[in-house]
Amino acid sequence: DINMGCPVKKVCNAWCGSALLQHEDLVEKILDAVVRAVDVPVTLKFRTGWNRENKTALRIARIAAQAGIQMLTLHGRTRADGYSGQAEYKTIAAVKAAVTIPVVANGDITTPEKARLVLQQTGADAVMIGRAAQGRPWICREIDHFLRTGEHLPAPRVAEVRQLMDEHLQAHYAFYGEFLGVRTARKHIGWYVRELEGGEAFRQQMNLLESTAAQLRAVDSFFESQLSFGERLQYRPAVEKEVALAA
Repeated sequence: DINMGCPVKKVCNAWCGSALLQHEDLVEKILDAVVRAVDVPVTLKFRTGWNRENKTALRIARIAAQAGIQMLTLHGRTRADGYSGQAEYKTIAAVKAAVTIPVVANGDITTPEKARLVLQQTGADAVMIGRAAQGRPWICREIDHFLRTGEHLPAPRVAEVRQLMDEHLQAHYAFYGEFLGVRTARKHIGWYVRELEGGEAFRQQMNLLESTAAQLRAVDSFFESQLSFGERLQYRPAVEKEVALAA
């Protein structure tokens, strides 16, 4: 998968990510070279353009299809947009209509209802979930179930999320080590608890911990306390309202 969608400044300054959308001839050379060099399917993720005055998605999509790219994933913002404002889906619909390879819609898909709406508006073959899956990876099965049945799954059990977090953190520590592991895990833990009762207070306390063992104990204790609200996760009412509005 070739990423021509990253909007981060340090990436674009190195002429990587979405900076490439300014140079269609270079995009064509890169895609041709990669497709010829490997014997596995090559896919492309990109944005609608460098900025709103220079939306190049349609031309890039046609270049990609001609080069032999097997699937496109399109985020409904330009590089200049970053993650501000709202994603737009008209460009994704236009790209889907212009090529015969599968097109995946991406951007601001935060609920099962939003996934269904985006699929209807764009005609895309699938959706890609990004930031909405941070701390809530089960959103993927929730969306899948809703698209197949029209019904919502119940929230995951506290015990399941507790085990998932333990496995996630253990793998994280194994990769990053003690010093970096405890520090880089903080944002992940924060994402898991941000929608739960007492989550913000816990996050502030957890950020002061300096060892992986202390983090694991704190996370275990937090989810033990969540059982007092029931066997399944109980999202804060304000969060539930925000999710409903987003849909």
